[in-house]
Amino acid sequence: MAWNEAENARQRARREERIRKEEAEQKRQKLEAAESKARIMEAFLKEKEKEVLQLQEEAKTFITPQNLEARIEECLDNPRNYNFAIDKDGRIVKRTVLS
Repeated sequence: MAWNEAENARQRARREERIRKEEAEQKRQKLEAAESKARIMEAFLKEKEKEVLQLQEEAKTFITPQNLEARIEECLDNPRNYNFAIDKDGRIVKRTVLS
């Protein structure tokens, strides 16, 4: 009977040690997952911040009711002709056969 109690105590100690190791491993995995999620979120936020800065930079050239007259004047003062051709060598040909 004493041997059985000693064996039970030994097995209980092994089981408790195994459970402690499993809990420590689970805590470590949860910590790694949280750190990974934090890194991903940080990268996502940096990317979105970069997009916002880019949009703010692009917004400077938007046509608004306040600058509409100035933009119209600018376009009238600087006309652009998009009627051109590109030959096989990649050169821009401004004059076409009809003009």
